[in-house]
Amino acid sequence: MIYFDNSATTKPNPLVLDTFQKVARDFFGNPSSIHHFGLESEKLVRTARVQIASLLGVKEQEIFFTSGGTEGNNLAIKGVAYKYKSRGKHIITSAIEHPSVFNTCLQLEKEGFAVTFLPVGKDGRVSLEALEGALRDDTILVSIMHVNNEVGSVQPIKEIGELLKNYPKVLFHVDHVQGVGKVPIQIHEYGIDLLTISAHKFHGLKGTGALYVRDGLKLEPLLAGGGQERGIRSGTENVPGIVAMAKALRLQMDHFKRNLNGLKEINTFIRKELEKVEGLIINTPLENAAPHIINFSVPGFKAEVLVHAISERGVFVSTTSACNSRKNEPSKTLLAMGCPQGVADSPIRISLSYENTMEEAVKGVQAIVDSIHQLKKTMGRSI
Repeated sequence: MIYFDNSATTKPNPLVLDTFQKVARDFFGNPSSIHHFGLESEKLVRTARVQIASLLGVKEQEIFFTSGGTEGNNLAIKGVAYKYKSRGKHIITSAIEHPSVFNTCLQLEKEGFAVTFLPVGKDGRVSLEALEGALRDDTILVSIMHVNNEVGSVQPIKEIGELLKNYPKVLFHVDHVQGVGKVPIQIHEYGIDLLTISAHKFHGLKGTGALYVRDGLKLEPLLAGGGQERGIRSGTENVPGIVAMAKALRLQMDHFKRNLNGLKEINTFIRKELEKVEGLIINTPLENAAPHIINFSVPGFKAEVLVHAISERGVFVSTTSACNSRKNEPSKTLLAMGCPQGVADSPIRISLSYENTMEEAVKGVQAIVDSIHQLKKTMGRSI
């Protein structure tokens, strides 16, 4: 099996699984309890918070634990919207955001907020000019993803942060779920106020995530409860998941330092091999793109048909994002980039991790190419 669907989810690292099992077995106390077992659990949560903050280059008190990217994005966007609605009710985001951002903004529109969905260019990036032109006196939040989950385009987060420093009443949220441990980011330097990560994107476990909230910034909680996470996110902490996430992030950052060039080499090899296939269109931009995502289309073939054909050869890729892959709809990201309908109807996403090897890349690309040629022969089509 060759697994090329790491943007949907990653395989948990065995060391992370061992950590989860040990903590779940030996430190099962509620962190809010004042007895020995509770205090031990609380200590583990604090240690994990310190570790994650250090790895992200932020303060311990700026890390809040969540259940993952969807909750983190909802908490950031709605938490700001509800807390600062007296200041204004205008939000700016992009047309290619993850559904947990895009649909959250649509929901807020129904509640009376105004949302501007910025267009993107053929490279899948928003322009600073368009963003600045969209800013209004009642703008309270800009939410722009770091790395697009479908095509891998990297947004100009640093430049956006610099721009927004001229608008101190506008908060800046970044969905960093696809970028963490693969595309570097300087949270404080870039002027980011809120940032989301999710453990299962870097070989941690599903159901755990973290939200960075700039020190001093207040959010309206979405959950009423016992006041855990300093009142921002009530609910008994997932101690084994949190500790395992800290280990997964440390391992991911180690891979970033040691293996990033290898990941880029694999990406380059796959891209060059795909470019040889007649009729195949690569949608991922050559510049300002993450090293782990390659998106391509084969117009004339349904994406799900090609995904199944490739999987029969033991290689697992995806169509659009995992959240939308079963909807059988064209990619809104590719449409927003100006791609023709036939291209947007047939996207295939290869997404890598540091665990993938060049040997897998060679075999995987061959399986993809053979699948395309086989379908071409079977369907009697020229691509």
